[in-house]
Amino acid sequence: MELTAFELLSALFILVLAAFVGYEVVSKVPTMLHTPLMSGANAVHGVIVVGAMLVASTAHGPIAIVLALVAVILGTINVVGGFVVTDRMLEMFKGRGGGRG
Repeated sequence: MELTAFELLSALFILVLAAFVGYEVVSKVPTMLHTPLMSGANAVHGVIVVGAMLVASTAHGPIAIVLALVAVILGTINVVGGFVVTDRMLEMFKGRGGGRG
């Protein structure tokens, strides 16, 4: 299955638009809320790992298989990182409870 020039330009346009919108949204978040927001968002990206696995299962050819493997690895790193950041953040607040936690 080959992509036509129109499909490739459409996919590239969506990628650039998503990157721009993502940057604009994240840049407007106050510093105080950035870590909780991003750690939660990274944890939700488990859906991306599932999607990458589905794409990997239909991959044909060595390039598609390698790209699918890279997508699964990077998505998994993102999910694990989100949980690690969230855990570290919650550990910081355990000591502040005045003996209640």
